[in-house]
Amino acid sequence: MIQIQNVSKSYVTGKKSVDGLNLEIKNGEIFGFLGPNGAGKTTTIRMITGILNPDEGDILLDGKSITKDALEAKRQFGFVPDSPDMFLRLKGIEYLNFIADMYDIPRDVRRQKIEDLTKRFEIYDVLSNQMQSYSHGMRQKIIIASMLMNNPKNWILDEPMTGLDPKSSYDLKEQMREHAKNGNSVFFSTHVLEVAEKLCDRVGIISKGRLAFVGTYDEMKSKFKENASLEELFLELTEHE
Repeated sequence: MIQIQNVSKSYVTGKKSVDGLNLEIKNGEIFGFLGPNGAGKTTTIRMITGILNPDEGDILLDGKSITKDALEAKRQFGFVPDSPDMFLRLKGIEYLNFIADMYDIPRDVRRQKIEDLTKRFEIYDVLSNQMQSYSHGMRQKIIIASMLMNNPKNWILDEPMTGLDPKSSYDLKEQMREHAKNGNSVFFSTHVLEVAEKLCDRVGIISKGRLAFVGTYDEMKSKFKENASLEELFLELTEHE
């Protein structure tokens, strides 16, 4: 479970990028976080993961505060950032072993996990290559594989399907469904509204740093426009962004 409690963040004095955000992502659900560019999505995700500190409020991950007990809170989630361009001088296998070391995954366990995950994402044969030689999609795959190494309860994914081929995108969506079905939470941002409409149990739409809506797609239709697509409702809710 992820609880965002009255969180605000400003980069410029007097202008809040995220303004009084309250949100709860429940166990057993896939939650889609939607909004135009600059609306506050990535800032929110960076605060959830402890990359940025909120100016006000707090964020709890399975009851652990990211501001007061950061190390324990960070053990409660796996994170896929919006860019996979990191640690590029490492070989793929070195990067995955580095992640496994951070989570104290035993050697025999990690060996099987690495093999299973990289074969599933079809990058097993390039693990001995430096990650700077990978395509964008391959880098995305290895970041996702590293996130899955420790089987975290809470998944936080920032545009996770960008650069993935159709098969890998399908596999990831199926894993997200399975993860939520097992009583865990999935929080992800996306610009692909069709994916959000089909995949999410609930969505939150952020506009100018504030939540414009939180709920199911059916609740959104009944509140705003019964026969509208998610795309039409999204555009209506963010038209002044």
